[in-house]
Amino acid sequence: MARQLKIGCYHRHVFLCVGGNCCSTEVGTAAWECLKGELKRRNLSLAEGPQACYRTKVDCLRVCTGGPILVVYPEGTWYMGMTAERIPRFVQEHLVEGRPIAEWIFASNPLPLLQEAPAASEE
Repeated sequence: MARQLKIGCYHRHVFLCVGGNCCSTEVGTAAWECLKGELKRRNLSLAEGPQACYRTKVDCLRVCTGGPILVVYPEGTWYMGMTAERIPRFVQEHLVEGRPIAEWIFASNPLPLLQEAPAASEE
């Protein structure tokens, strides 16, 4: 199943908060729709290689101010104010070019990389 879903192909995972505590539901939903569209338009959501990206919509990332809040793993880069207007620049600069946008980042907590990451289950 993992192979069919290409789960093992992704190099980044983007979480976007669309809940109503850090921003209005309308603003969060618009940012999510823009993120989906940008990733599809650039063929990043089904890509393989260093730009492959998985996206997840969440109700809350426990930062209830300055939203929409977005976090990118494994680098653990936390962004605030990620409205639909900012998403295209984020996708181009951070995800495509590998250059995080410093003025929008409020925290960083990278995940430790495993020397030998376990392979995704093939079941």
